[in-house]
Formats: sequence, C-alpha cells, structure tokens
Amino acid sequence: MLELLQMDFTLNALSAIFPLSVMCSIIGSLISINRLSYVAGGLTHGAYGGVGIGVFFSLPILLSASIFTLILALLMGYLIQHHKTHSDHFIGAIWAFGMAVGIILIELSSGYKADMMGYLFGNILLLSHLNLTLLWVGSGVCAFVIYLFYPQLQALSYDEEFALLRGVRTRAFFYLLIVLIAFCVTLSMQAVGLILVIALLSIPTFIAQNLSKTLSSMMIICTLLNLTFCFLGLLLSFYFDLSSGASIILVSVLGFAVYLLTHTLAKH
Repeated sequence: MLELLQMDFTLNALSAIFPLSVMCSIIGSLISINRLSYVAGGLTHGAYGGVGIGVFFSLPILLSASIFTLILALLMGYLIQHHKTHSDHFIGAIWAFGMAVGIILIELSSGYKADMMGYLFGNILLLSHLNLTLLWVGSGVCAFVIYLFYPQLQALSYDEEFALLRGVRTRAFFYLLIVLIAFCVTLSMQAVGLILVIALLSIPTFIAQNLSKTLSSMMIICTLLNLTFCFLGLLLSFYFDLSSGASIILVSVLGFAVYLLTHTLAKH
C-alpha cells in the first residue's frame, strides 16, 4: 500500500475516484429513476464519433467528443419527447451511427492511433492534471446544478404529470437531465472509458435503489458503492498488472453478484 501511494500516477487516480464517483452516482440515480438507461447506453457508444472527429481533424478530443455527444443527446431528447413509441429504435440507430463514424474517421486519419482503445476502455492511471481538474470542476458543477434544481428534477422523476400541474417546466428539465448525462459521459470517458462508464452509471444505482427510500439517500449510497468499487478496482489493477478501467468494472460486477446472492438468500 505504501509503495502504491508513493507513485504520482496512483495519487492522481485516487484523487479522481471521488469526483468520478459523485458525478456517476448522481447522474446514474436520475437515469435509473427516469428509466433512461438506453439513452445513457446510446450516448456512451455514440460519443466515439466525437473521438473520431477529433482525431481526423486534429481537434482536442475532449472538446470534439463533448460537442458531438451534446448534439446526440439533444437529438435523443427531441425524439423521446416527440416519438415516444419508437424512440428506442431511433436511439439504437444513433448509437450505431456514432460508433461507425468514430471507427471510420479514425481509420481514415493518419498518424499514431494506438491510444484510441483508451477512449473505449479508459485508464484512470494515465489521467493528466488537466483531466483531473476538469473531472473535479465538472463534478462540482453537476452537484451544484442538481442541488439547485433538486425539487424540480425529483418531481419530474417520480410523477411528470403532477410536476407539470405544479408549474414545473418538465420539458426544459428533461433536456437539462439529458445534457447532464452527456456531460457526465464525456468527462468520465478518459477515466474508465466510453464502453465501461455505463457500468458505473447502472450497477451501483441498481443496488442503491433497493437499499434506499428517497432519491437523495439513493445518491449517497450509490456514491459510497462507487467509491468502494473504484478503490478496490485500482488495488486489483495495481497488484495484478491489469487494465484499471476493466478492473473497476469487474469489481462492480462482483459486488452486484454478491448483492443479488445475499438478497436472494435473505428472501429464503
């Protein structure tokens, strides 16, 4: 453990765990309550198109991925609002489109491409000081926005019709939630990767939802679970020389399995 704490890249990774856990837990809880897991899945995969655009046009990848993911998020939000019956089909198409654009543009671009897998599977150990700062700032902004509009988002999440009758601008807050999901996905992609971030948004929230009675307690329990999974995943990655992102997700899935087993045994 002492050897682990003496390394700069490990300290950076440990510093990233808290903002990453807070952001994914807050947004993941809202995704779960609003049944928007398919939107989160579509954005995490579709964002790869933004990575491809950044590589092909030599743009900052975080910037290109953020703009591209935001456009996809707003498009998905529009389709959900106006074509609810078939929105899952549209989102599936957007999901595939984003991945295809990313892969094709990266193949067409010249130069070094070996680190492109990092955007899919991530490596929290390789976070730069800029990425770490953006993660902390992004997490703070996200938490502040949720705190500011918590009553409206809670009303939207549990009873949209009641919220509308009480004067809540449900459509505006729905789009705000969609934008926050896109924001979370792009900031998390370099830490755990676009493919793997969906697990941090979904696995702990499922466990927390069954252990809590309010949205706020769900967010707190989810944060504690994510912190635990990330820390144990980093230890596993360090001692066995494994991919950090995949190790975190592996620990999350094992935690999920343990919860399901104990929950099933408790029922009997």
